[in-house]
Amino acid sequence: MAGAVDLSGLKARADAKAAQQARPAPSGGAGAPAGGPGSGVVDVDDQNFPAEVIDRSGGQLVVVLLGASYSEQSAAMSAVLEKLAADDAGRWTLARVDVEGAPGVAQAFGAQSVPMVIAVAGGRAVTAFAGAQPEPAARKWLDDVLAQLPPEFGAGAPAGETPSDPRREAAEQLAGDGDYEGARAAYEAILNANPADAEAAAAVKQMAFFARATKGEPGAVERADAGGATGPQAVELALAAADEELLAGTPAKAFDRLITAIRTTFGDDRTVLRTRLLELFDLFDPADPAVLEARRGLAAALF
Repeated sequence: MAGAVDLSGLKARADAKAAQQARPAPSGGAGAPAGGPGSGVVDVDDQNFPAEVIDRSGGQLVVVLLGASYSEQSAAMSAVLEKLAADDAGRWTLARVDVEGAPGVAQAFGAQSVPMVIAVAGGRAVTAFAGAQPEPAARKWLDDVLAQLPPEFGAGAPAGETPSDPRREAAEQLAGDGDYEGARAAYEAILNANPADAEAAAAVKQMAFFARATKGEPGAVERADAGGATGPQAVELALAAADEELLAGTPAKAFDRLITAIRTTFGDDRTVLRTRLLELFDLFDPADPAVLEARRGLAAALF
């Protein structure tokens, strides 16, 4: 679907964090079916997000509800979606996320308020809406999403039953292991074999970013904010700080940092900053509000 956002980066970070913690989830905790077997509802946090949302969405639509215990609208939206999930009897899965207990998931989706509802298919967020909606509106939105998906989606087939692609699975495994350079090379091979593969093209850009950003020395934001650097050193520090902010799930801050630097630089330094900013834009849906706002800011800085 047009406007899809790749979530593989969040999966890789969550997998790495889970590996570091190396402890089993408590029985009956988040991730267990919330309404019993076949209910089509699961509770999700930062740790089980890869399995319950990204992996599951490989063969079935997953509707993610970002909510909070203090929000009455979240409770109302949850009730509507739970009813629709029950009505559809396993055609799709509702993944409920408490943003207070899952900040990584909330940041990945750029949630500014709750409730927020996101449709995820094939490991990508394909469309979303914010705020509580009545059942008829939510029903129409859901039906529109299902109508745009391939036939194998929405049929209740569990993840893993769709035809596999060994090359893509190998690339995903490399990303999950934190080998972003290896994953980038693997996706490039897929793309070379099929230049029209938009998903592989997006993954190449994603993996290139993670490979660069995860190699950076921590604390770039603090060093950049402290000031004192000038010329090329200031440019390099701004680039590193923007990578760190994007990796932390705050793209608007990363964009603003580079735009601010562009305003005060000229010649080759400005070109380097502008080129990097455009590369970061490419990691997101072109219609993402943060990207649209930053593009306006970039235009004002340049002209």
